Amino acid sequence: MKNIFITISLCFLLVSCSSSFQGFYNNHKADMGATSFQVPNFMKALLSNISPEVKSAIGNISDFKYIKFQSVNALKRQSLIEEMNAVTNSGYTDVFRKNELEQTRIISVREVGVVVTDAIIFNSTENETTAYYFQGNFDPEKIKSFADEETFNAFSNNLMQSYNSNINPSFNPEN
Repeated sequence: MKNIFITISLCFLLVSCSSSFQGFYNNHKADMGATSFQVPNFMKALLSNISPEVKSAIGNISDFKYIKFQSVNALKRQSLIEEMNAVTNSGYTDVFRKNELEQTRIISVREVGVVVTDAIIFNSTENETTAYYFQGNFDPEKIKSFADEETFNAFSNNLMQSYNSNINPSFNPEN
Protein backbone atom coordinates (compact mmCIF):
# COMPACT_ATOMS: atom_id res chain seq x y z
CA MET A 1 0.00 0.00 0.00
CA LYS A 2 2.86 2.35 0.85
CA ASN A 3 4.46 1.76 -2.59
CA ILE A 4 1.20 2.58 -4.36
CA PHE A 5 0.93 5.86 -2.42
CA ILE A 6 4.53 6.77 -3.31
CA THR A 7 3.91 5.97 -6.99
CA ILE A 8 0.70 8.02 -7.07
CA SER A 9 2.42 10.90 -5.27
CA LEU A 10 5.36 10.81 -7.70
CA CYS A 11 3.00 10.77 -10.71
CA PHE A 12 1.06 13.72 -9.30
CA LEU A 13 4.30 15.57 -8.62
CA LEU A 14 5.55 15.01 -12.19
CA VAL A 15 2.26 16.19 -13.70
CA SER A 16 1.98 19.24 -11.47
CA CYS A 17 5.64 20.22 -11.97
CA SER A 18 5.38 20.28 -15.73
CA SER A 19 2.43 22.61 -16.20
CA SER A 20 4.42 24.52 -18.83
CA PHE A 21 5.70 23.19 -22.10
CA GLN A 22 9.25 23.98 -20.96
CA GLY A 23 8.65 21.84 -17.84
CA PHE A 24 7.24 19.00 -19.94
CA TYR A 25 10.21 19.27 -22.30
CA ASN A 26 12.76 19.35 -19.46
CA ASN A 27 11.13 16.35 -17.75
CA HIS A 28 11.42 14.20 -20.88
CA LYS A 29 14.28 15.37 -23.10
CA ALA A 30 16.60 12.74 -21.58
CA ASP A 31 14.06 9.88 -21.70
CA MET A 32 15.24 6.76 -23.50
CA GLY A 33 13.81 6.72 -27.01
CA ALA A 34 13.13 10.49 -27.02
CA THR A 35 14.34 12.80 -29.77
CA SER A 36 14.20 16.48 -28.92
CA PHE A 37 15.53 19.89 -29.78
CA GLN A 38 14.93 23.50 -28.97
CA VAL A 39 16.27 26.39 -30.95
CA PRO A 40 18.57 28.59 -28.82
CA ASN A 41 18.70 32.36 -29.29
CA PHE A 42 21.91 32.33 -31.32
CA MET A 43 20.20 30.07 -33.88
CA LYS A 44 17.00 32.13 -34.27
CA ALA A 45 18.20 33.25 -37.72
CA LEU A 46 18.00 29.60 -38.75
CA LEU A 47 14.24 29.75 -38.31
CA SER A 48 13.97 32.36 -41.06
CA ASN A 49 15.59 29.89 -43.48
CA ILE A 50 13.01 27.13 -43.11
CA SER A 51 11.14 26.03 -46.20
CA PRO A 52 8.49 28.36 -47.66
CA GLU A 53 5.79 25.74 -46.97
CA VAL A 54 6.70 25.51 -43.30
CA LYS A 55 7.13 29.27 -42.94
CA SER A 56 3.73 29.79 -44.56
CA ALA A 57 2.15 27.35 -42.12
CA ILE A 58 3.56 28.77 -38.92
CA GLY A 59 4.52 32.39 -39.57
CA ASN A 60 7.06 34.25 -37.44
CA ILE A 61 8.69 32.11 -34.77
CA SER A 62 10.57 33.39 -31.74
CA ASP A 63 10.75 30.07 -29.87
CA PHE A 64 10.53 26.51 -31.10
CA LYS A 65 10.74 23.20 -29.23
CA TYR A 66 10.16 19.66 -30.46
CA ILE A 67 10.07 16.31 -28.72
CA LYS A 68 9.21 12.86 -30.06
CA PHE A 69 8.86 9.59 -28.17
CA GLN A 70 9.04 6.29 -30.01
CA SER A 71 8.17 2.82 -28.75
CA VAL A 72 6.42 3.93 -25.57
CA ASN A 73 4.30 1.46 -23.65
CA ALA A 74 0.64 2.17 -22.86
CA LEU A 75 1.39 3.42 -19.33
CA LYS A 76 4.07 5.87 -20.51
CA ARG A 77 1.82 7.08 -23.33
CA GLN A 78 -1.03 7.72 -20.89
CA SER A 79 1.35 9.58 -18.59
CA LEU A 80 2.53 11.81 -21.47
CA ILE A 81 -1.09 12.57 -22.43
CA GLU A 82 -1.94 13.46 -18.81
CA GLU A 83 1.09 15.75 -18.56
CA MET A 84 0.17 17.48 -21.81
CA ASN A 85 -3.39 17.93 -20.50
CA ALA A 86 -1.91 19.68 -17.44
CA VAL A 87 0.14 21.96 -19.71
CA THR A 88 -2.78 22.88 -21.97
CA ASN A 89 -5.05 23.47 -18.95
CA SER A 90 -2.72 26.25 -17.77
CA GLY A 91 -3.86 29.21 -19.84
CA TYR A 92 -4.29 27.63 -23.26
CA THR A 93 -7.43 27.35 -25.36
CA ASP A 94 -8.06 24.13 -27.25
CA VAL A 95 -8.51 24.71 -30.96
CA PHE A 96 -8.88 20.99 -31.54
CA ARG A 97 -8.87 17.92 -29.34
CA LYS A 98 -9.42 14.30 -30.34
CA ASN A 99 -9.23 11.61 -27.65
CA GLU A 100 -9.45 8.04 -28.90
CA LEU A 101 -7.71 4.82 -27.92
CA GLU A 102 -5.66 4.83 -31.13
CA GLN A 103 -4.87 8.54 -31.19
CA THR A 104 -4.89 11.66 -29.07
CA ARG A 105 -4.41 14.93 -30.94
CA ILE A 106 -4.37 18.31 -29.19
CA ILE A 107 -3.94 21.72 -30.76
CA SER A 108 -3.95 24.35 -28.06
CA VAL A 109 -3.11 28.07 -28.26
CA ARG A 110 -2.66 31.25 -26.29
CA GLU A 111 -3.95 34.41 -27.90
CA VAL A 112 -3.50 38.14 -27.61
CA GLY A 113 -6.53 39.60 -29.31
CA VAL A 114 -6.90 37.80 -32.62
CA VAL A 115 -3.25 36.77 -32.87
CA VAL A 116 -2.03 33.38 -31.70
CA THR A 117 1.17 33.91 -29.69
CA ASP A 118 1.83 30.35 -28.43
CA ALA A 119 0.82 27.06 -29.99
CA ILE A 120 1.20 23.48 -28.83
CA ILE A 121 0.60 20.70 -31.32
CA PHE A 122 0.53 17.28 -29.65
CA ASN A 123 -0.10 13.96 -31.36
CA SER A 124 0.01 10.56 -29.67
CA THR A 125 -0.58 7.23 -31.35
CA GLU A 126 0.21 3.71 -30.23
CA ASN A 127 3.51 3.96 -32.18
CA GLU A 128 4.80 7.44 -31.32
CA THR A 129 4.05 10.63 -29.45
CA THR A 130 5.11 14.00 -30.83
CA ALA A 131 4.84 17.51 -29.37
CA TYR A 132 5.71 20.88 -30.92
CA TYR A 133 5.77 24.23 -29.16
CA PHE A 134 5.87 27.49 -31.11
CA GLN A 135 5.97 31.05 -29.83
CA GLY A 136 5.55 34.01 -32.18
CA ASN A 137 2.72 35.52 -34.22
CA PHE A 138 0.63 32.99 -36.10
CA ASP A 139 -2.44 32.89 -38.28
CA PRO A 140 -5.09 31.04 -36.21
CA GLU A 141 -6.53 29.37 -39.34
CA LYS A 142 -3.13 27.89 -40.24
CA ILE A 143 -2.71 26.50 -36.72
CA LYS A 144 -6.23 25.07 -36.87
CA SER A 145 -5.42 23.29 -40.14
CA PHE A 146 -3.13 20.90 -38.21
CA ALA A 147 -6.25 19.12 -36.95
CA ASP A 148 -6.21 17.33 -40.31
CA GLU A 149 -3.92 14.29 -39.99
CA GLU A 150 -2.48 14.58 -43.51
CA THR A 151 -1.71 18.28 -43.01
CA PHE A 152 -0.07 17.54 -39.66
CA ASN A 153 2.06 14.70 -41.08
CA ALA A 154 3.15 16.71 -44.13
CA PHE A 155 4.00 19.70 -41.93
CA SER A 156 5.92 17.48 -39.52
CA ASN A 157 7.97 15.90 -42.30
CA ASN A 158 8.70 19.25 -44.02
CA LEU A 159 9.68 20.89 -40.75
CA MET A 160 12.04 18.09 -39.74
CA GLN A 161 13.68 17.97 -43.19
CA SER A 162 14.09 21.73 -43.26
CA TYR A 163 15.44 21.90 -39.71
CA ASN A 164 17.85 19.01 -40.21
CA SER A 165 19.23 20.39 -43.48
CA ASN A 166 19.73 23.85 -41.94
CA ILE A 167 21.34 22.60 -38.74
CA ASN A 168 23.52 20.01 -40.50
CA PRO A 169 24.93 21.82 -43.53
CA SER A 170 26.87 19.77 -46.03
CA PHE A 171 30.63 19.79 -45.63
CA ASN A 172 31.03 18.90 -49.27
CA PRO A 173 32.37 22.10 -50.95
CA GLU A 174 30.61 21.18 -54.19
CA ASN A 175 27.15 21.33 -52.53
